[in-house]
Amino acid sequence: MMMYSHKMILAASIAAASSQLMANGLSLNEQSASSAGSAYAGRASSADNASVLYGNPAAMSRLKRAEVSGGLAFIDASTDISDASGPFPGTNDGDMVPFSAVPFGYYVTPINEKLHAGIGLYVPFGVESDYEDSFQGRYHGLNSLVQVVTIQPTISYAFNDKVSVGFGPTINHIEGKLTSALPNVLYGGSGDADVDIEGDDIGYGYNLGVLVAVSDRLDWGLTYHSKVDFTLEGDTTVSGGNGLLGPVPPNPMIPTGLPGLNGKYDAELDITMPESIDTSFSFQATEELTLHAGATWTRWSRLEGIEVENSGVHPAYAADFGTVSEELNWEDTWAVAIGGAYQLNPDWVLRAGYAKDRTPTSDMDRTVRIPVSDRDIVTLGAGWNVSEDLTLDAAYAYIDEKEGRVSQQTYSADFENSAHGLALQATYRF
Repeated sequence: MMMYSHKMILAASIAAASSQLMANGLSLNEQSASSAGSAYAGRASSADNASVLYGNPAAMSRLKRAEVSGGLAFIDASTDISDASGPFPGTNDGDMVPFSAVPFGYYVTPINEKLHAGIGLYVPFGVESDYEDSFQGRYHGLNSLVQVVTIQPTISYAFNDKVSVGFGPTINHIEGKLTSALPNVLYGGSGDADVDIEGDDIGYGYNLGVLVAVSDRLDWGLTYHSKVDFTLEGDTTVSGGNGLLGPVPPNPMIPTGLPGLNGKYDAELDITMPESIDTSFSFQATEELTLHAGATWTRWSRLEGIEVENSGVHPAYAADFGTVSEELNWEDTWAVAIGGAYQLNPDWVLRAGYAKDRTPTSDMDRTVRIPVSDRDIVTLGAGWNVSEDLTLDAAYAYIDEKEGRVSQQTYSADFENSAHGLALQATYRF
């Protein structure tokens, strides 16, 4: 214990708790069941239904009638933790991600032959994790519940049969609750104190898209999702502290008789959700078969680190708890995907796809709140035209991640993640 300063532990428990606001290091893809079936390979270059408002707003120009489309994506994830070590005792049960559901919904209508308008509601970033209270890495993170919900009013304009463009401002609400533990022994007590951070904010951005019919058989699309700046404001609450009003060993800078650290403090965190560029090609190989290929670049290097400002902290603790920062050292990432859709008959279409998605972090910088690694994704999907007005879509995905090492100040372990996903969607045209 003597080798770990109280400042190091505070930085780990508070700054790492805030780092999960980066949506577990990866953007959510659950905005469309029809796109999910082909691993989102043709998201920027196809126009299956109103969910194109997110995938490429320019593709709204391809929709012939007004339509509403919405659904849910369900995620069942599991995590194996092995080879754990650290100076503090604890458990490593894994499987800390609860079963989750992600909603999405869109409405698009033609205004005239060239102009379309629509509005969408979706979740571009989000995470939920819940380690057991006795987790060995609890001083770096316990519970995380973070989500960004976006409303996007959108218009598209078709210059001609070949080229269309789209634009939509985004209104983004972020909220989060993050907890971790703090060892009371650092302040002369026993057991653990609890650190609870809550905050929210509204940020603004925009999405741009262009869709080009390169030929009668080939479409190319490009979508830009802008960065969004947030300043989260809320509270940091420390409870359960039972120290002797001074650290161990005695620190002359914090004399006995001072108030303990327990209390509620105003907290503020500036963070930027990064911009991304999505591009894809869709090729009509035969009357029945359409092939897709796409790539997405995300500027995660914006997230070099974080800084939490806690106000109202006693001056004796301000050096440790007033401003806490932590480096992330994230890098820009590329994700690539291929997929296809086969029109079995007028009523049924079958889809399949494969994607490879790289993580922005590494073994040097991975944390217990963001224990993700490079992932491979395999998908299957189907669409059923119930009638001329109603279509139902479903997609299944299996996500397999490489093993990744977490190496933080007081905890190290190997994490291996996998997940099953199911997306369901209904589209009604009128």
